[in-house]
Amino acid sequence: MSAPSLRHRALALTAALVPVLALFAYVAVNSGPMAPIAVTIAQAESRIIAPSLFGIATVEARHRYRIGPTAPGRLDSLLVDVGDKVTAGQLLGTMAPVDLGNRALALDAATQRGEAVVREAEARHHQAGDRARRYSRLFELGSISEEQANAARDDFRAATAALAAARAGLASNKADREALAAQQNHLNLITPAAGLVVSRNADPGTTLVAGEAVVEVVDTGSLWLNARFDQRGSASLASAQEVTIELRSRGKRPLPGKVLWVEPVADTVTEEIQAKILFDPLPDPLPAIGELAEVSVSLPAGKAVVAIPNSAIRRQDGVAGVWKMSGSHHEFVPITLGMADLDGWVEVLEGVVEGDKVVHYSEGQITAGRRLKVVDSLVDARP
Repeated sequence: MSAPSLRHRALALTAALVPVLALFAYVAVNSGPMAPIAVTIAQAESRIIAPSLFGIATVEARHRYRIGPTAPGRLDSLLVDVGDKVTAGQLLGTMAPVDLGNRALALDAATQRGEAVVREAEARHHQAGDRARRYSRLFELGSISEEQANAARDDFRAATAALAAARAGLASNKADREALAAQQNHLNLITPAAGLVVSRNADPGTTLVAGEAVVEVVDTGSLWLNARFDQRGSASLASAQEVTIELRSRGKRPLPGKVLWVEPVADTVTEEIQAKILFDPLPDPLPAIGELAEVSVSLPAGKAVVAIPNSAIRRQDGVAGVWKMSGSHHEFVPITLGMADLDGWVEVLEGVVEGDKVVHYSEGQITAGRRLKVVDSLVDARP
């Protein structure tokens, strides 16, 4: 084959490959891994932020009573079950004592013996007193010796001491019997307040130790919410502020409430602050203990500030910031955030000024060297 023919064939092949390579390059740059990322733009603007705090809360009972025996014993009967309503002073169950019955019989017998001893001591004391007085008169008349009179007085003093000891022993027996009776009464499980039984931890026949809870009762009139809020913007949170409560079981049906108090100690790990929220009034029917709720608090509005949509905020290496646009150039700028509202706007204290353009939504992960394409909207927008 001649050299001219080879050159013609090479030129023809090159002419055919150039469009293919150009098409491949176009596809790679515009729709492949090197394609620009479509983004929408938001502008930092001056606006008045009506700050609101949003928190997650759980329904709890302010007053909970864990009722159990004050002495070891066996659970004899249990008269309530989970979900039962109880009144103050109601008997919930009884305990069968381990050995209180035998001890009571022994103390009763000891008390009877003590009463007999006291009666005998009283009789001896009376006789010794009469004898001492009679011997004293006889000694004054010279009928008996001084030793006899002194012996009679010593017998009277001994009888007095014996009577005192007998009475003390009887009093001790009675005190022990009263204490045992009180201990027996403590084996009755009685609720101190009206409420709802939420836990039953033992069945009849179970042997329990002192202080072990058999039944747990909550005061349904003391239901409140334990709410957790982000520390940012929570400086204005205070007692008596009105809140809106949305229970998970009731959907988007807001309930009124108010802040009872704000906990003085914040959580350093989650960077949250806790507050106790009261229903105002209590909902009917009552929510379940432990149910989740969403709580929002509207705080007083301040002056106009520089704000951006919170969906424009990104995090890199744990630092909050935005992708700031300057013509076709973009860079990640750390920002300092302030208060936020429930409309999705957040105050920017540092990093962005009014009029700056930032990436709002993007269809992919943005990096410093990646090309961006600004569009009006994204079909599948994601923050």
